[in-house]
Amino acid sequence: MAICNDKYDTVILNGRVIDPGTELDQLLNLGILDGKVRCISENLLIGDSHIDARGLIVSPGFIDMHSHGQDNENYRLQALDGVTTALELELGTDDVDLWYKQRQGQAVINYGVSVGHIPVRMQVMQDPGDFLPTGDAANRTATDMEILQMKQKISLGLDSGALAVGFGIMYTPKATSAEILEMFNIAGEHKASCHVHLRSQGNPGSIEAINEVIEASIVSKAPLHVVHLQSTGLSVTDRLLKIIGELQDSGLDVTTECYPYSAGMTAIESSSFDDGWQISRGISFGDLEWAATGERLTEESFAKYRKMGGMVILHMIPEDAVKESVSSPITSIASDGYIKQGVGHPRTAGTYSRVLGRFVRESNDLTLMQAIRKMSLMPARRLESRVASMANKGRISIGSDADLVLFDPNTVIDESTYNEPNTPSNGIKYVLVDGVPVVKSGRIQIGLKPGKPVRSNV
Repeated sequence: MAICNDKYDTVILNGRVIDPGTELDQLLNLGILDGKVRCISENLLIGDSHIDARGLIVSPGFIDMHSHGQDNENYRLQALDGVTTALELELGTDDVDLWYKQRQGQAVINYGVSVGHIPVRMQVMQDPGDFLPTGDAANRTATDMEILQMKQKISLGLDSGALAVGFGIMYTPKATSAEILEMFNIAGEHKASCHVHLRSQGNPGSIEAINEVIEASIVSKAPLHVVHLQSTGLSVTDRLLKIIGELQDSGLDVTTECYPYSAGMTAIESSSFDDGWQISRGISFGDLEWAATGERLTEESFAKYRKMGGMVILHMIPEDAVKESVSSPITSIASDGYIKQGVGHPRTAGTYSRVLGRFVRESNDLTLMQAIRKMSLMPARRLESRVASMANKGRISIGSDADLVLFDPNTVIDESTYNEPNTPSNGIKYVLVDGVPVVKSGRIQIGLKPGKPVRSNV
């Protein structure tokens, strides 16, 4: 520990500092200056402002690699859940420069995006869908010229600083394995990871689907990241975890993530509800919940809402699959969150506090160190080979970014529910983004927008 004599913008005193990078776990003081951690010491520090962290854990801010809600309604809820960086890496965008321009100077927390195969395919094939494809991009095989145009747009997006390449193959069922490989090849040329929603769910679909992208990763040399493993694997989640673990042991660059809920959410108008959805997911109409009202669907209301379009919650994930994926040492945590005007899934507001409250404190499935590593260091390491700035996130060390969360380990818990998905978490006391406290004493600070773009410089 250092003896520091400078004066700091902010000092954090008497906190239990946990750094998963070094496995530091000690009562210490932090000195923050110009958005960086400049001192870690047992000695008293002087600053323009002080935070008394007695009884609190001081952790790196949580990094969400799978956050669809990229606006301040979502950012505020995520800040209150300890998230300091929210990244849209599965769906992505087709215009990287515009995406970053729209958020510059406007965000509560840090933000970043991939270039996405879905929005690029929608643009090239002139699909009328909004969030997900509903026309040709979902229902037609691409021509050679269209595949060439997609490759050019993905390459341009990566040259423009996109963090990765996003895929939602389930939502583009007519995209052939050959087309997917072409996009992986572009990612491999740019040394960008591919963040993939697999083509199929359950047994045997998810096994076949993961083999499809493993082969693409091996051929293209593009790193592979499989999103929300438990909501794809369902009853065979343990087999997918075993496959990925064995691939990691063999040296292949494959990672995965999960969220701590037994229900998913998606757009009811998407191709994922084409004929056969009940068999692949092992559910029926009554397992679907209309997010806007909380009503469980029938065959009649399903048909009505499918024509209308909107978000539906799918109660389909076995509880043992959730527990096994969250507790696995190879999964990071990501929310897959999305809230719009208060309607959505509780994972947007509650993912990270749920892990800390239910899986660490209540069930002891994880230690604090393990949970914090999954929520901070592991996401940072997934991206840092392409995104240099990520080497300064997910850690508490001299020179690291002052993106920090202070929480009470005895009270932290998710409060959001399927009926009230925008209820903030409890026990998250302070959140600092670039050294700026955007959450104080558990309350969001109105008007602060210190969030910075996370962008590749490769």
